[in-house]
Amino acid sequence: MSFTIGTGDTQFHGPGHIIRSMGQEQERKSFDLKTLLRLLVFLRPHWQRMLVAFVFMLTSSGLTLLTPYLVKLAIDRHIVQGDLAGLGRIALLTAVAFLALAFSTAGQQYILSWVGHRVLATLRADLFRHLQRMHLGYHDTHIIGVTLSRVINDVEIINHFLSEGLINLVGDSLILVGIVTVMIIMSPALALVTFSVLPFMFLATILFSRHAKVAYRTTRTRVAAVVGNLAENLAGMRVIQAFAQEESSLKKFDQVNRDNLDAHVEAMSLAFIFLPAVEFLGVLAMAIVLWFGGYSVIEGTISIGTVVAFLSYVTRFFAPIREISQIYTTMQASMAGGEKVIELLESEPEIHDTPDAVVLPGIRGKVEFRRVSFAYNEITVLADIDLTIEPGQTIALVGQTGAGKTTMANLVARLYDVSNGAILIDDIDIRMIAQKSLRSRMGFVSQDPFLFTGTIADNIRFGAPEAPMEAIVRAAEAANAHSFISRLSDGYDTQIQEGGVNLSNGQRQLLCIARAILADPRIIILDEATASVDTLTETLIQEALAHLFSARTAIVIAHRLSTVQNADLICVMDAGKIVEVGKHEHLLSRGGIYRELYDKQFIDKETL
Repeated sequence: MSFTIGTGDTQFHGPGHIIRSMGQEQERKSFDLKTLLRLLVFLRPHWQRMLVAFVFMLTSSGLTLLTPYLVKLAIDRHIVQGDLAGLGRIALLTAVAFLALAFSTAGQQYILSWVGHRVLATLRADLFRHLQRMHLGYHDTHIIGVTLSRVINDVEIINHFLSEGLINLVGDSLILVGIVTVMIIMSPALALVTFSVLPFMFLATILFSRHAKVAYRTTRTRVAAVVGNLAENLAGMRVIQAFAQEESSLKKFDQVNRDNLDAHVEAMSLAFIFLPAVEFLGVLAMAIVLWFGGYSVIEGTISIGTVVAFLSYVTRFFAPIREISQIYTTMQASMAGGEKVIELLESEPEIHDTPDAVVLPGIRGKVEFRRVSFAYNEITVLADIDLTIEPGQTIALVGQTGAGKTTMANLVARLYDVSNGAILIDDIDIRMIAQKSLRSRMGFVSQDPFLFTGTIADNIRFGAPEAPMEAIVRAAEAANAHSFISRLSDGYDTQIQEGGVNLSNGQRQLLCIARAILADPRIIILDEATASVDTLTETLIQEALAHLFSARTAIVIAHRLSTVQNADLICVMDAGKIVEVGKHEHLLSRGGIYRELYDKQFIDKETL
């Protein structure tokens, strides 16, 4: 059933709203230890493999430092001395070192990829599980596309940083420290001259990080804005085409898309400026080594092997710096996304089970409202509702749009909590009943029938996943759906396209009724199931509903008064209150609001 707050107002979040909400995010620290520690929890189940990857990283880092030194030994001790035997041994050792380096690097990458994909799946599963726990008020106030961006885009960048970025950051840092140490040991004078470029490197890094913090945070919000706008427009494509607003919608999307492009270009421009600067400083350092090292060789103060090793170390020195800068940009994005993901995971649903919530083994179906009031965003929707529905009764809620009819249904299913008063099922306050237990005793049929992708059989058994095929067929027969299903080429194995567009609205509604019949609930909530269907289909639906209501408590939200004339009790609602209660004939004779609604529908029908 599609639930909305019964105020009669539709909340529309356009592209402008998306961008404004994005721009209102508070700027936060580029590195948040609390966020990082919270994210590291997802690596805990894989700590053993991460430890193996760490060992591989240490091995590859050590071999990266060793190979240039082996070249130095080959030159100074064997080539210069003409020692062919020694040269052969050192060459073999160098080859083994390179093979071991390749093996350890490949092993590290494989393990990190293995862990990364599992962390990615776990994060998304946890987010989806948490989103299912969130009350409908959360989903009413959060744009679907932005939530999708959190689950898809933000989680992916977080996973990349956790599974690869952290270990590579440690490895690159160890290589930098090792190179500095080895260079100082080999030739302090040449090392100090080579390191003369480091102040410029630190200055470039500081400038880059300062601007990157803002740029990469903006890219995350702009990506979410694009996804949000796209999801909204795809969901509203029928309205866009009906009002011929394709061009207008395209212009709005182009603006959001252009903002996203500009944000990414700005972020990439920073990287493209910083990386060439690092390259230039690397070339400058090599030139210094060649000049000062060559001069020292001529003077006889250092060996040729030392100069060659220095050139190799300088090349390796700036490679980790480039990688660290890239890891830093990933960290910027992951911190920005991580904050939002953690906020979502740590947000507590407003509706939750109490520690002593009971599980109902079964219910009779008595529903009672005791002085129930409900406010949404400080707007009173229901006020002092008193109503008792006996087991097996059919109660109709009628009234103008925005009177509060749908809100009452939402409250019975505890999709929202009452602001004051209490709702009881079989004399038990529903706040004391486990939500899953409560809702498993209820069935919902909405005005806009929703079907999932999958087969017709899968949709009918949605509320009873273990139901055998025989039970599915019986439910379809009771819902008057078996006839049209049998005419389909694949019968019950017919695949439902997204939104059920390959079926008529009436056929979708019959399948939803079959789904409710198979679930065998004790309480049925019906939101005008016969709206927007032809007369013949309405008859089929009414007959199906008769099977559905049999021996069950039914709460019917009615717009067509002709469909509820046989209800046990009709409650007329106005401005969030029940103003009239009675049977059809009794309410007509009173000449109140119900009579006005009935006469208006009768006159409108005669006019048509």
